[in-house]
Amino acid sequence: MKPLPLVIILLVLNHVASLGARISVTLTAIHQEASPFTIGLLMSLYALLPALLSVSAGRWIDRIGVEQPYRLGSIGVGVGTVLPFVWFDMSALYVSSVIVGVGFMLVNVAAYHAVGELSSANERPTNFSYVAIGFSTSSFIAPILAGVAIDNFGHRSTFLLLALFTVIPIVALSLKLLPKHHARNADANASRGSVLEILRTSEMRKLFVAMALFTVAWDIYGFAIPLHGSAIGLSASEIGIVMGAFAAATFTVRLAMPFIAQRLRPWALIRVALIVAALSFLLVPFTNSVAVLMVLMFIMGLGLGAPQPMVLTLLHETAPNGRAAEAVGLRTTLINGSQTVMPMAFGVLGAAFGLMPLFYSMAALLFGGGAVLNVKPRAPEINDLGPPTDVTKSADTPDQHADR
Repeated sequence: MKPLPLVIILLVLNHVASLGARISVTLTAIHQEASPFTIGLLMSLYALLPALLSVSAGRWIDRIGVEQPYRLGSIGVGVGTVLPFVWFDMSALYVSSVIVGVGFMLVNVAAYHAVGELSSANERPTNFSYVAIGFSTSSFIAPILAGVAIDNFGHRSTFLLLALFTVIPIVALSLKLLPKHHARNADANASRGSVLEILRTSEMRKLFVAMALFTVAWDIYGFAIPLHGSAIGLSASEIGIVMGAFAAATFTVRLAMPFIAQRLRPWALIRVALIVAALSFLLVPFTNSVAVLMVLMFIMGLGLGAPQPMVLTLLHETAPNGRAAEAVGLRTTLINGSQTVMPMAFGVLGAAFGLMPLFYSMAALLFGGGAVLNVKPRAPEINDLGPPTDVTKSADTPDQHADR
């Protein structure tokens, strides 16, 4: 099998195990009558250490390549997932949350970096679209698998079933099926610089602003839409259908992304996505109809689901030479930090002012980002040598930025 499809398949298998474990931990805690605070703490543990360690993990991957971190992360996901089967206790759920969170962080950063390095500049938007489609697929499979397994085999056995999804990644990576790492011809001091040096260019700073806007928008969606649905009298199944429209839109737009990427420059797509998402946030408070809300959620899913391939492409291409994985780690820190802090902040704001200000504030921020984040395309480099032959080996010169 070619390296790129293998990287994506192993990522999807790990994601099924980690997301399924996360859902199973929540359902197991509820089954054991844990308090809402305990459940919230368990969910925060998945993101806390990754938020602190992602940049260091990225630097490590920049230095030694993806194979060893990818294998170690897969082992971590497997061990953390099977732990509640071996030791079925609330204490095991806490330990499992930490191990799976850190393990999948390593898998995630390593896989994203591998896809970027295995692709030429022109191929990256399409290849990162395949990654996004893989994530959409595993995000669909994992909750259903976890729920059906719990109903038919019980909570404890479900963890064992989910852990089996990590066996193929661990075996494949242990057999060294990915290309071997070779030293990069980057500045020897590149990996020793401050993490803030990654943000030294205007384009990179604007890219992280865009990522922050999309990340917070995703978190507000996950927090506020169920509450809004309850407030307007929707049943649990109706709320699920509404949120299913969002998931369907993210899958649809990512499936179409290889075609869209050939026609829209990355920053143009990001700006359009910001404005589309802003419109949906602005209109949500005005509806109490399931059908209309489904349409708005589909529009929101298009806006929030489209940018990921382009964001990852720009992140890889604008990072300082030899620090692409570290830049991915910084993005992971941003996402996990938001997932740790934002739900609590939204809860405080929602309790004090209601949900409407959250929707309006998010719409204003997204509209502002769409208006301000305008980056001129750069001229292509004349010495692009095409895709590197190794997972972590690239040309000596920066990647080509054709039509960017």
